[in-house]
Amino acid sequence: MVEFSRYYINFIKDFFANIGTFFKTLFEAFADFFFKDIVRYFENLVNYSNKFNFLDWIATLVVLIINSALVFFLILRIYQFLRRYIRFVKREIEKDELMEEITALNQKAAELIDEKNKILAMKVSTLGIGTNKMSEDDLAFDDFTKKPAEQTTSRFVKLISVDEAYAQTVSTITMKSKDMIGLKELVQRFVHFSASQLKLYYDKKIIAAYFAGMATSKIIILEGISGTGKTSLPYAMGKFFSNDAAIVSVQPSWRDRAEMIGYLNEFTKKFNESDFLKSLYETTYREDLNFIILDEMNLARIEYYFAEFLSILEMPNINEWKIDVVPNNVPGDPKNLVNGKILVPQNVWFVGTANKDDSTFTITDKVYDRAIAIEMNEKAGYIDAPQTESVVMSYEYLDSLFKVAEAEHAMSPKMLDNLAKIDEFITAKFKITFGNRILKQIKQFVPVYVACGGTEIDGLDFMVARKIIRKFESLNLPFLQNEMDQLIVLIEKIFGKNSFGETINFINELKKNF
Repeated sequence: MVEFSRYYINFIKDFFANIGTFFKTLFEAFADFFFKDIVRYFENLVNYSNKFNFLDWIATLVVLIINSALVFFLILRIYQFLRRYIRFVKREIEKDELMEEITALNQKAAELIDEKNKILAMKVSTLGIGTNKMSEDDLAFDDFTKKPAEQTTSRFVKLISVDEAYAQTVSTITMKSKDMIGLKELVQRFVHFSASQLKLYYDKKIIAAYFAGMATSKIIILEGISGTGKTSLPYAMGKFFSNDAAIVSVQPSWRDRAEMIGYLNEFTKKFNESDFLKSLYETTYREDLNFIILDEMNLARIEYYFAEFLSILEMPNINEWKIDVVPNNVPGDPKNLVNGKILVPQNVWFVGTANKDDSTFTITDKVYDRAIAIEMNEKAGYIDAPQTESVVMSYEYLDSLFKVAEAEHAMSPKMLDNLAKIDEFITAKFKITFGNRILKQIKQFVPVYVACGGTEIDGLDFMVARKIIRKFESLNLPFLQNEMDQLIVLIEKIFGKNSFGETINFINELKKNF
């Protein structure tokens, strides 16, 4: 035991002595490199300079300047790298803190809603009134004077009112010859209509992208700064097609589909119907074009409350586009509610507006991949348009225009080959690729964009910027600056320096932000 103790004590002494020697040697190496060696370099220069002639001194001066510049450049690059890294880490920390604060606020809002429901339940039990005789709105406003005979037998009050409104209405669309126009004329006519009738001004490229987006997806996202006409664009579309768009304001407390569609109140045995559900149900009666606006859709997490729609709208069989409302039907339920489900018709588009600020959630790739995103960061200038009337158009007619455009303006093999080259480069350098869904969307969007008056290159530029380059936002861009420069060079080599402006601008903005 004594011998082992001696051994272990000597081992500890040697171990810490070696550590001390290591740091001493390291310190001496730094001292030699930054002090002694530099002094020695100058001493050697002084010794050799005794034999220098005029040309030797010139060479010495040039070399000293070059070496000093090299050292300065290295120090500068190290400083820039550290600065970018610190800024990146700081920004990510700030984002996490903001997300935690928003989550806490959403949780507080949910707790307040639960507390309100408990108070309503207590009010029912205190007054001794049957829960099947009063709606939640009756309790909220203390309207206890309503007689049982006056109450409806259906649990869907708003949807039944839609049934009644359309019971005596002919919803079949009969188009006039003046409204049977092509996509290019449709874009022109909308721009003139919104300017002359609504005093709203839009660029033709935005409207062409909007119609091409309608041909590609049932979900359109209009994002950008406030005041650029994001909400007014689908509103104007509703006016233009003689069917007002429904505006639904998204609330920060929305956590699931029940917040948007509604839910069955277990106390009243009635369905708490939302405006969104009523607007969606009304589209089942119509044959024209319908727009449901989700205003400020990213105030809550889209993939939470809109998840069911994101899934069903991807199904190839349109007969499976069914939204569950209640488990089953009971007598008195709405006419077009079959087995407790609503079939989402083809003539409806969901248009979401989104602001990018600290009060909103990030829109995820799951949403972007399924939608067409259009950025609106600038207001269009005044347009002196002639007085233009609205149109009455059926979904079948517009869909036929889309199909004709896809057939007549299908993407050229050369353009598809160029897209493949960009995909190969991005896959190799950024480890990002796109699947069949996005390729299918590109092949649908570009031909319709061309039919609306745009060019094939501009249409592809739009989709590459918003469907592929947008994915770069999830990468560590400070470490990919050279790769982004190489991508710009490749794009300019393939399409020319004056083409693909949106994609190049998007890349430059990403570089600027990091």
